[in-house]
Amino acid sequence: MTPPRRLLSPRRWTPPPAPARQGRTPTTSRFAVTRRIATGGHGPEDVVFDRHGHLLTGLADGTILRIDPATGTRTVVGNTAGRPLGLQPSADDAVLVCDHDRGLLRMSADGSLEVLLDTVAGRPLTFASNVVEGPDGTIWFTVSTRRWNLEHYLGDVIEHSCTGLLARRDPDGAVTVLREGLKFANGLALAPDASHLLVAETTGYRISRYWLTGPKAGTAEPFVDNLAGLPDNISLGSDRLVWVSIAAPRNTLLDRLLPLPGLLRVLLWNMPEAVRPKPTPVAWVMAFDLDGRLVHDLRADDASYGFVTSVAEHDGTVVAGSLHEDDLVVLAEPTGRG
Repeated sequence: MTPPRRLLSPRRWTPPPAPARQGRTPTTSRFAVTRRIATGGHGPEDVVFDRHGHLLTGLADGTILRIDPATGTRTVVGNTAGRPLGLQPSADDAVLVCDHDRGLLRMSADGSLEVLLDTVAGRPLTFASNVVEGPDGTIWFTVSTRRWNLEHYLGDVIEHSCTGLLARRDPDGAVTVLREGLKFANGLALAPDASHLLVAETTGYRISRYWLTGPKAGTAEPFVDNLAGLPDNISLGSDRLVWVSIAAPRNTLLDRLLPLPGLLRVLLWNMPEAVRPKPTPVAWVMAFDLDGRLVHDLRADDASYGFVTSVAEHDGTVVAGSLHEDDLVVLAEPTGRG
């Protein structure tokens, strides 16, 4: 049974003015779907490529799928008995899974499941969001919120709880919280040289660079700030671009309410669901180079696909997934580098 909605405890924040569109470039173009890849289920929230060029995705019923992007052939890897969100393929063909209900998991190629972590900082690990793995087996993962569940994630968006985490699990199993107080921590990518992580904060409208090595190790700095939309999962493509899914544009009403006394947001949250703010139906992905410069900005407002929560690129093939859709989609290959 789904827990009841929590009482809202709003935090005030003054967001920067939203840009009309994130830096139009010569490569700004449509989110053009060339074909759909059926999952046979619902809600492929994250999509990643494995080392064989196959797709991995997790569905609402707990199924982890491996899909041949050329033929659409689906193979069931296993089932988490929870709600898989972010995925990361390992070199041994296992899959690391951030499962909303069960924590951080490792699913072997034969479908057997190991719970790596189900608590963090003394509390149950729920809403684990995204995960990456280093060459030595170190695992980094995000937790979106410590207060809300997936069904009521809009409560966190409106409350602005700032309870997200970035954490590390060492090969010996030791766990360290690296950053807390994050604004709905979400997508995660490891730099090609493993010198830093890129961390998306959905309700902070930003992606930060968290240094792992060098004189700045243990500190964070902006990578892309003041985005025009809400960044979700991110991934590093074979093109060495950072691909960012934008789940929705920023909401003008919410941006106006965030700096004001929280009672206004409490009233908004307690209105009938039909009149509360909803994500604008849009399909939107962006790509940045490793210096944070915008390279691709792909968007469609025709409701043919929506609420894009993941995007991955491999050898020119760009695939997107959505929490609310049944299919993955292959996009027309963008041209140019901005």
